[in-house]
Amino acid sequence: MKSLILIAFTFFSVSSEDASALEILSKSKLEKCEKVSESDGLNCTSKILLDLAVPSGSSGREASLVAEVVEAEENSSNHMRTLRVPPVITINKSAAYALYELTYIRDVAYKPQEFYVQTRKCARDAGADVVKICERLRDENGHIIEHTQPTCCPCGDQRRVPSSCGNFFDKLVKGKANTAHCLRLTDDWFHVFGIGQRSIGFSIRIEVKMNSKTSEVIVGPENRTAISNDKILKGNLVGDYVGYTDIPSFDDFYLVIPRQVVSIECFIYVPSSKWSSSLPGQPENLGSDFTMWMLLERVRFTLDGVECNKIGVGYEAFNTQPDFCAAPFWSCLHNQLWNFWDADQNRISRNQVPLYCVQGRFERINQHPNAGSHAFSIGITEVLNTNLLVELRADDIEYVYQRSPGKILGITAPTFEALTQFGTATITTKNIGEVEASYSLTFDCSSGVSQMEAIL
Repeated sequence: MKSLILIAFTFFSVSSEDASALEILSKSKLEKCEKVSESDGLNCTSKILLDLAVPSGSSGREASLVAEVVEAEENSSNHMRTLRVPPVITINKSAAYALYELTYIRDVAYKPQEFYVQTRKCARDAGADVVKICERLRDENGHIIEHTQPTCCPCGDQRRVPSSCGNFFDKLVKGKANTAHCLRLTDDWFHVFGIGQRSIGFSIRIEVKMNSKTSEVIVGPENRTAISNDKILKGNLVGDYVGYTDIPSFDDFYLVIPRQVVSIECFIYVPSSKWSSSLPGQPENLGSDFTMWMLLERVRFTLDGVECNKIGVGYEAFNTQPDFCAAPFWSCLHNQLWNFWDADQNRISRNQVPLYCVQGRFERINQHPNAGSHAFSIGITEVLNTNLLVELRADDIEYVYQRSPGKILGITAPTFEALTQFGTATITTKNIGEVEASYSLTFDCSSGVSQMEAIL
């Protein structure tokens, strides 16, 4: 069986922003097909192997190109052969992305707020007629929620909220002036997700048109080898060169996203003593509005709600903080989600990259296939080449044979001694036809000298 080495491509187009051209990595032989099983391998007796480097587009975006195989080199004779019907190869590489697994943790309030009511009869069990919004909260069964009672502070200038104590007559008739303080969690809530294992994703679609037939396969990191249905084309993703170096790791971060808004008729919200949710916690779909998605360090969160000045602070931490009445108003409620959001909005207004918001820091957020489930992806901006091995059935390949007359212009053959291993002849030839062609010359030497053939 003859072997062919593929050496020539014609490129029709390369489509992407600043994309590099596809490269042939090595000469690929026409080899014998070996069938390991009925479902593995091409339906052929010989095949062409193309070893290619497929680049990404600018900033890791998608790229595509079209090329045709126009010539082949016969391995046994080194003759160049022109293919009668050149196979046309189309390769489309999708944008590359980093995909992170998400694990739902809890829901947290976006903006925990402190309220106070100036009154004269503040008490832990006082009703709404005395402490108004700071009345103790109850769950859906009517049970009092722990640590939601008001904290009472006396009047005075050096208090949490400075207030007038009034005159002696007011104190005697109306009671001693004081203020009732309480924590209330607003209706804006965020889901919190832990970020786990990372994987790289993209796909390469290979289409070959040959002899009016079209074959197609799609390969990627999750499906490195694929064979077309007609067993004519096989694609094998070998891997990326060098490797990505600029993909962030979020092992020490939580992803927070706004909770979906649901009709108030579906559920009645009653805040709990720690982390609370007005809906079943784990969402079915993350949605596609990334404007308020944020990545924040895990150390900024309190998972049990008992630490002040952390995201997820609860009623217990607020009410039991030391020196409550002497501490500043809103103490224990700093470093919340809304603080980080506002800080990023200030940076954006000054044309600076946000520190916490996902949008504005990363490209192509959640544009991976089947986006919306419990996964998070960002676009990879590095431009790397992917090693792609394409196998193509070569049983039906036909070649164009070009014939052209030639002329020997001169031969010089100096004499050489007997038993000499080598002799030299110089032949000058000329192609006198109109097309390029190859010629074979045979020397009919005297007895004792082996017959020689030269390829020109």
